[in-house]
Amino acid sequence: MPGLLSLLVTIVVAGLIFYLLFYLIGVIALPEPFAKVAIVILALAAVIFLISLLTGQVPMFKLT
Repeated sequence: MPGLLSLLVTIVVAGLIFYLLFYLIGVIALPEPFAKVAIVILALAAVIFLISLLTGQVPMFKLT
């Protein structure tokens, strides 16, 4: 159960970080092709991180 809690906390923190980066890309107001490329790269990084986290490739942080 502590492993599941650690996984959940890691996913929530990573989600907040990726959401803040997505929000920052929208606030900066990059020109149109660069904004779409940045969003695609950010989404790809988030998906790769999530897949590697769920398959056990990323070392987990210990809460204790």
